[in-house]
Order: sequence, then C-alpha cells, then structure tokens
Amino acid sequence: MTTRYHNAVLVDGTGAAPVPDAVLVVDDGGLVAHAGPAAAAPDTPDAATVDLGGRTLLPGFVDCHAHLSMTPERPLISGLTTDPTVQTFEIAERLRATLHAGVTSLRDLGGIPAGYRTALDRGLIEGPRLQVAVRVISHTGGHADCTLPGGIDAAPHLGEIADTPDEARIAARRMLRAGADVVKLCATGGMGSPHDDPDDEGLTIEEMKAVVEEAARHRGKPVAVHAQGTAGIRNALRAGVSSIEHGYGITDELCDLALEQRAFLVPTLSTVFAPLDRAAMPAYHYQKKSRWSGISRENIAHAISRGVRIALGTDAGVVPHARNLLELSYLVELGMTPLDAITAGTLDAARLLGVDERLGSLETGKTADFVVVDGDPVRDIAVLGSPEAVVLVAQAGAVRKNGLRGLRG
Repeated sequence: MTTRYHNAVLVDGTGAAPVPDAVLVVDDGGLVAHAGPAAAAPDTPDAATVDLGGRTLLPGFVDCHAHLSMTPERPLISGLTTDPTVQTFEIAERLRATLHAGVTSLRDLGGIPAGYRTALDRGLIEGPRLQVAVRVISHTGGHADCTLPGGIDAAPHLGEIADTPDEARIAARRMLRAGADVVKLCATGGMGSPHDDPDDEGLTIEEMKAVVEEAARHRGKPVAVHAQGTAGIRNALRAGVSSIEHGYGITDELCDLALEQRAFLVPTLSTVFAPLDRAAMPAYHYQKKSRWSGISRENIAHAISRGVRIALGTDAGVVPHARNLLELSYLVELGMTPLDAITAGTLDAARLLGVDERLGSLETGKTADFVVVDGDPVRDIAVLGSPEAVVLVAQAGAVRKNGLRGLRG
C-alpha cells in the first residue's frame, strides 16, 4: 500500500536546505514516489497517511566502519571462551539496536562472516543492510595479528596473515571467496594492539597494490585500509585504495593525494572523543590514546577544511554499539556544518559503499530507507546521537521501529 508521510521537515541527504511542510510518499514497492514540498506532492487519495507532527525526516544513516563481533567491555582474548551460539544472538541484538538508533546500512570491517548478511537479506533477523569484509589482512606481528605469547590466535575470526605480495593477493582471494563485499587491510599499527604503534608501517605498497588489483578483478570491489600514522596513510593512498580508515596522521600533502585520487576518509572520531580512563585501559593503550587524541583532532579538522571526501564511520565495537550517530556531533565540532555532517552519514557514505544509486538520499525512485527524529538536527546535531530521539525507522518503506503509534490520520 502507498503511504503518505506529511507534516514534516525534510532533510533529504543531498546537502540541500531543509524543506518545511514536506511530504514523503512511499509506493507499494518501497520506493520514494515524492520527497519534497507538500504543495508539489501528488494526490494519493487511497494512501495510508501518517502525520509526523512537525518532526524531522531524513534518509537512513550509513555507518561505514563497525565491528559487530566486538564490544568495548570485552577484551579480545574473551573470544577464546565465548560460546559461539550465544555470540550469534548477541550480534543479532546489536544489529537490531543499531537499526533502531537510525542506521539502516552498515559496513562491518572485520570479525563476522557473510552469513549475517544473508540472514538479514532473508529477513531472519532485523538490522541494517550489511556489507562485510569478513577478516582483516595484516602482516605477521601487525595490527590484526592476534597471536598470544603462547602461540594461540586469540581471534581467528578477525585476522588474516599475509607477508608477501603473492600472499596478500591469495589472502584477498580467500576473503572474496568467503563473500567479502570489501577487502580490509592494515597499513599501520594501532592503538588497541599491544605490540605495534600507529606510526608503525603495516603491509607494504606492493602488498596493498596486489590486493587492490585483485579486488578490481572482482567487479571492482573496494579496498578499505586501517591507516593511522602518516607513512602508512601515504603507502595506502599510493597503492590506490578506496578509503582511509581513521587517518589520524593525515597531512596537507596527503590531503592533496586523497583529493587527487578521490579517496574517502572515514575518521572514526568516536574513538578519538571517547573519554580516557586510565584505570580501565592497559597502560600501552592509554599512553597511545593520550598522545594521539589532540593530533587526530587537529589533522582531521584540517582534512575537513581541505574538502577531503568524508564518510561516516564509528568503529562501533571499539566504542559502544547503537550510539553511532554521536559521530555526527564530532564531525561538526571539527568544522563540518550540520548539513555536511548529515550528508557524510547518508549520501556520501552510500557513495563509498557503492549504493548511492538507490540509497543515501530521499529522492524520487530511490529505496525508501528513512528515519524520523524529534528535534531539529540542523540546529542541534546532537539530537541524532540519542537513540530515544529516533522515533521511526523504515527500510524500503517497511517500518522497523515505530514510536508514532496513535498519530495516524
């Protein structure tokens, strides 16, 4: 049945100014038949009608960087003692909570198999539309090498080891065979790993180029790269990757290179803005985070000012799940306008995922993924960071979260 949502302020995700007194018409195929001023809306005498009560209507949001197998409270080693059946249900609940927080599409960059995508596609569970990397390719001793001192791999579901260009190519083939939508690499060390540092280089340019070439042979699949320190960001960009994940050490020179190659930066500011608790963190993690916090803010703010393409990504799993849209406030704090931040979390994020022809904005003919929020996020972007303010979530017109009961008519 066609549904007509009226009495809304529309923010369509394209960066255009909000439209007051807007109407969204969703046809019986779950596509947008109209999104714009009420005066221009088609007549829909047989449609179901929903009064949005002056609330803000936006496209469903897209998180380009999450880890559904992880939580900040649970150390990596706990995977050795976790019941995999229980973990399956835990991940399903995280997916549902993330959807209800306003994220209708999500890219998991390491830790879960493609079966979760299949389960979502078949309607067995509810959650964001899902793209997966399956596992993260790293060199021996690199950021995704989770081998414990006794020789046991603490997270075989997370890391894939490669130490030469040929091994990297084969590792990419294994991930693609396993159903990966995107290949994830490590170009640097990181914060949460005990034996490497963000300034350490990971896979070499030649190793990453081999993966980029292999991904291109498989319908041009993208390559996302964990890259925090400057040298590794440079290596990754020179290898021709699709996106730099984190990018904390990005410089003016590397902004030029990213702009030249039209690579995306996914800054995962939620990890940068997370409060530091010395008592709750290993000493190495606290020291690295303390050192990099100010550097990261300064460099990402500069990249924003330079116009580097930004897509929303949170690193949820390292930070709490279902608080994904807090990331928008951090983008604004570092210099984005609220409208630009919303676009980074909708249409630009959909562009990075290669789904912008059908998702990411509320435009005629696109799939009707949308959210309705209490408040005005263009004036106060922080309202989007509260899942309680997200009162309605729909995918392809099907309502997944409904806090508007009693408002029909």
